Amino acid sequence: MWNAILTALVGLTSTTAVAAAGPPAVLTAPGPEGELSGTLIAPGQGKPVVLIIPGSGPFDRDGNSPIGVRTDAYRLLAEALAGRDIGSLRIDKRGMFASKHAVADGNAVVIADYVADTAEWVAAARTATGAPCIWLLGHSEGGIVALAAGQALEGLCGLVLVAAPGRPFATILREQLAANPANASVMPEAEAAIAALEAGERIDVSAFHPALQRLFAPPVQGYLIDLMTQDPAAMAAATGLPVLILRGTEDLQVTKADADALAQANSAFAYREIEGMNHVLKLVPEGDLAANRASYADPSLPIASELVRAVADFVTLEKEAAE
Repeated sequence: MWNAILTALVGLTSTTAVAAAGPPAVLTAPGPEGELSGTLIAPGQGKPVVLIIPGSGPFDRDGNSPIGVRTDAYRLLAEALAGRDIGSLRIDKRGMFASKHAVADGNAVVIADYVADTAEWVAAARTATGAPCIWLLGHSEGGIVALAAGQALEGLCGLVLVAAPGRPFATILREQLAANPANASVMPEAEAAIAALEAGERIDVSAFHPALQRLFAPPVQGYLIDLMTQDPAAMAAATGLPVLILRGTEDLQVTKADADALAQANSAFAYREIEGMNHVLKLVPEGDLAANRASYADPSLPIASELVRAVADFVTLEKEAAE
């Protein structure tokens, strides 16, 4: 394969080089009640296209949230991939931001709804770019959507799971809450709430600590109940697509146990740890909790270059292998 590629490149002039990725442009797709909206960067000729599926909560297509997170992580990732001539599509979730008219209530959602939207995005991206298939890059909870979509959709090249959970959400949530000593006084309430939601039961949080009232707010309880039924490792084991698993060594939200659970689901998966990368894809000093947290509100920080390299190399080489 490599000899053929090198032979084909001999004698090419700058006028016959592969076209670069295009400028950002708005792309829409059908939603249940109105349009879904995203930003497409078309790929260079014959290059892959990556659909970036965002993490949990009200995160927009750029990786920012009105609840105090400003990273520009998805925009920076898309732009960095464009520097490798790789196309991307980053999106606003149904019911939020420019996709707010797709449904009346963006909180009234389950994973299957996001999979349905992913199907529309894959179709729209293939039509807009002519790509025969689309890569799904699921970040954080978006990794669960990518895994579910990988079992249900046609037209996929493979999956890239970045900072994705590998164990049930209830297990991870318990660990995250217990890891902070300041939560000791509210852990009994939190444990009771998690147990009820695991059993498929809604709960009355009116007497809970204010922080737990927000975490287990009634409008999102249906989503939490559905999320707690998902088993990422089991979904990974059932995936027949090429898969790359990436986790940063400074990730405070998804542990090595999660990445290991995904990697162990199938020995064919590629797995790599990115030194110094945290959950929002930024490089931070080792063990510096303050700097790690501060990065969640600093869009000027670049994303980890090793992340970009790993994603670009994987989707490009897998595409060449498929050909």
